[in-house]
Amino acid sequence: MSTLARLARAEWGPLYAAVRAGLVGRRLRAIPMTVAAVCLTALTQYAQNQSWGYRFVQNIGAVRAEDPLWLALLRTPLSLFVPALDLPVWGALAQILLVFGIAEICLGWWRTLVIAYVATLAGTLYARVGIALGPHGFLGLPASDSLVVDTGPSAAVVGLAVFLCRRYRAYVTAGVVVAAMVVEVLLKENLAGKEHLAAIAAVLVLCGISELRHRPPGSDRTGSGSGLPPIRS
Repeated sequence: MSTLARLARAEWGPLYAAVRAGLVGRRLRAIPMTVAAVCLTALTQYAQNQSWGYRFVQNIGAVRAEDPLWLALLRTPLSLFVPALDLPVWGALAQILLVFGIAEICLGWWRTLVIAYVATLAGTLYARVGIALGPHGFLGLPASDSLVVDTGPSAAVVGLAVFLCRRYRAYVTAGVVVAAMVVEVLLKENLAGKEHLAAIAAVLVLCGISELRHRPPGSDRTGSGSGLPPIRS
């Protein structure tokens, strides 16, 4: 086995094994929530590009920092499936199918949705805090960003990717994802990039909580418990 193959197996082997075990014999039946998410995203994209559907989609799924907090929280769950108008929808659909699908197989559908929601909500709340801090404050944002629609499914995708990489010890891949988000902020310095970083920070907190909950008793003294905890029910 070549060095490259050994590195790939060490990086992605546990995740690949988990996905393969979930797909064998079930195929798309292993990811019903993901299939529904892809269909819902495609539907909202079609609707918001029609004259009759744009305002409706905005009213039920578009979140901006200028919105009242209660309204933003009400819209946030559906905002996961409202793709950006200025980006090709096939990219969002491919990301959801791949990342949500892997997460659903490995974590179960409800944990996948919880992590996706936490990541999206972290970005939404960060935008409000950043605008309150102002453009000159640490992690601050200009007031004009209050009019910008939040990230849609991308924050959830980034958050799930980092959680899965951390969960299955694909540390290099997790580092690449985080580095890519940092570079995005440095090059474009837009609201979406900073919301992605907020999503990553929130998911890393979830990773820490998950590892603490599943740490075997006495592992801090003996150094045991380095294996993957059985997270799926």
